[in-house]
Amino acid sequence: MNNKSSKLFEQFTMNGLKLRNRIVMAPMTRARAGEKRIPNALMAEYYAQRSAAGLIITEATTISEQANGWVQSPGIYTDAMAEGWMQIVDAVHGKGSKIFLQLWHCGRASHSSFHNGKPAVAPSAIKINEEYIHTPKGKEPHEVPRALETEEMSLIVEDYRRAAQRAKAAGFDGVEIHSANGYLLDEFLQSKTNHRTDQYGGGIENRYRMLGEVVGAVSEVWPANQVAVRLSPNGSFNDMGSPDFWEQFTYVAQQLEGFGLAYLHVMDGLAFGFHKLGEPMSLADFRNVFSGPLVGNCGYTRETAEKAMAQVPAVLIAFGRPFISNPDLVERFANNWPLNPEADMSTWYSPTGANGYTDFPMKIDIRS
Repeated sequence: MNNKSSKLFEQFTMNGLKLRNRIVMAPMTRARAGEKRIPNALMAEYYAQRSAAGLIITEATTISEQANGWVQSPGIYTDAMAEGWMQIVDAVHGKGSKIFLQLWHCGRASHSSFHNGKPAVAPSAIKINEEYIHTPKGKEPHEVPRALETEEMSLIVEDYRRAAQRAKAAGFDGVEIHSANGYLLDEFLQSKTNHRTDQYGGGIENRYRMLGEVVGAVSEVWPANQVAVRLSPNGSFNDMGSPDFWEQFTYVAQQLEGFGLAYLHVMDGLAFGFHKLGEPMSLADFRNVFSGPLVGNCGYTRETAEKAMAQVPAVLIAFGRPFISNPDLVERFANNWPLNPEADMSTWYSPTGANGYTDFPMKIDIRS
């Protein structure tokens, strides 16, 4: 490979875990797990194709039946699901990469059609102000979720703990707690979606409480340096964005600093939507309050990734959409090869099998 002097291709030790480069494959929901949500051989091929990345973060993976909110996304709440993930972990490890499982609860970004007619749950009974959601029945209007009772919080924390245990049994190198993009834990963090008056709402400290309890529980299963958290301070996806986002996410990062996490994954880029409620938070802003490794994400190119790494210490960059149509993205970056055309959006997150998933042309065969 060329460009060996590039920071992208430097080896990086991430709190004890040795990565062969600083390129991360971002988590992307791809909806190929079938109706039973069990990871399969096609998914193993997909991840193996892209395992030149130093670190792979899996697609968001639900921690319980209650957590579901996406058609044919994978889970980690049964033994069969954990066994399905084992073949993927083995495929990635066989290529010399590392892989973290992203733990997910959709919260209000779900629908009663996923839950036998029962409403989705959330910190508060506030509906997503968007046109529709894709459900097992097709496009349906968003619904008002049911506000969780205080005594239910410990049950959800326990779901995260059990999911972390299954991820460990499946052989993953660590887990990432999804607290971004308008899903349950992000809904607790943000004043727009958390109007609670108990100890899980009402102020910046209380709104952090649920995430803190989840991180604490997962860190009892995994060493904290194999646990990560994902945040989206600037994002508007799933009708998010709070006027006090600077204060909230600065506090969150300060609290997470005390755990000694593997990394903090920040969606600092604006390509996924920006709420425009103030100056966007940057990796440099998080570096001021968080000393561990940072993973930047959302809309990065090779050039902007290089710039970020030069400006902020201990940064890795996650690439999402470029990895969809370029399984050999790392090799293309390293050799200055052009990228494939962007994939058709209709196949990004749809249960279309190999089409738009594992059938992209590669410059060299990295599967052998």
